[in-house]
Order: sequence, then structure tokens, then C-alpha cells
Amino acid sequence: MSTHLITGAGSGIGAAVARRLLARGDELVLLARDAGRAKELAALHPGARTLVGDLGNPDRLSWAFAQQSLPERLDSLLHIAGVVELGRVGDLTPKAWHFQLNANLVAPAELTRLFLPQLRVAQGHVVFVNSGAGLSAHAEWSAYAASKHGLKALADSLRHEEHENGVRVTSVYPGRTASPMQAKVHRQEGKEYDASRFIDPESVATTLLMALDLPRDAEVNDLTVRPGR
Repeated sequence: MSTHLITGAGSGIGAAVARRLLARGDELVLLARDAGRAKELAALHPGARTLVGDLGNPDRLSWAFAQQSLPERLDSLLHIAGVVELGRVGDLTPKAWHFQLNANLVAPAELTRLFLPQLRVAQGHVVFVNSGAGLSAHAEWSAYAASKHGLKALADSLRHEEHENGVRVTSVYPGRTASPMQAKVHRQEGKEYDASRFIDPESVATTLLMALDLPRDAEVNDLTVRPGR
């Protein structure tokens, strides 16, 4: 039985991954931004533990965790949470940049730093759910794409640094996936949202579990998932 720490387990890809791991008997620790959200996650995923820490305020994560009981070992750290706010470079304020960079890049870096000792003990796996925007940037996606390009660099550097410790690192780049975030993107774009046009979160969850379950003689570094219809 493995232990996994998951961010973003409340909906979309994160919820799908959490359901699949719980169904096969693994232990889960789900990160929640506050106590209220922790109760919601515990109800959504019965049997999972919760840990409170706000990804929007990465400077406070270490303090928050010092007040709580942490797992002694982790078989995987799954960075699935993310935020997006579209806008042209000429219109985006520092607040919009910090909002996305903190949650999408700085917080994953800090979470990884804080849990590396447990991951090294287990020779565990760090998975970053990135985005197609982490490979190319388009108009009005500058801040989000910058955060995801940075996440790629974080994963690549971590992979080189932790290889000798037996820690595997995988980046997954999903195309547009049916989720509340995708619905929000469509509202920002002024477009009608049709979930049937996009990747089912369960399909992305399947790719994540494949990477996690790969025998130790191999490692998935980068995995791109695109809509098949």
C-alpha cells in the first residue's frame, strides 16, 4: 500500500486520481486551502486524510505544516492543483501575475522542498500536472503559460538533482480537459463550454497512474496528452 499527497483533489483530474487511488486501497493525504475545504474533501473522498495549507500563500506552508501531523514517508507527491487568469500583457496587473505564479509554480516548489525527505525515504515519485501552455504560449495566456513553463524547468532540474536518491519525476502536459477550470477559461474567453469536446479527467488520471505504476527500471519524464476527438 502506497501513500500519496495530492493537491487539487476537489475536482477534475485531481478528483479522478484520488478516486482511483482510494479504490485500489492506497492511502491519501489531500491538501486543502483551509479547514472548511478540508471537510469538503474528506466528505468527497471518504478514508483520505487532509492537510491544510494555502497554495496561494506559499510563504506560510512551512508554518502551517508545523502545526499538523505529516506522513513519515510518501510514495508520491502529485501536483495537480492550478489556477488561471487570462489577460493581455498590457492589462495584467502584478496581482494577477502573483496569483498564478504563487499557486502554479512557487507553491509546488515549496511543497516539493518540504516533502523531499519523505520522498527520498520511499524512493518516491513527484508528478507535475503541467499544461499544453507549459510548452507553448498564445495571446492572453502569458502569466499562466509563464507559470507552467517555470513548472517544466522546476521538474527538469529536480529530476537531475534527485536521480541519485531514487526519486522519479514526471511532467504531464494535458490538452484541454473537461473540468471547472476549463469552464472558467471559456467564460474568460467569452465562448460556450461543451465538456464533450475535451479530454475526460479519467483519461488523464489513467496516464498519471501508468507513470506511477511503471516498474523501477524505467521512468516517464514527459507525457503529452491531447484530445482524441
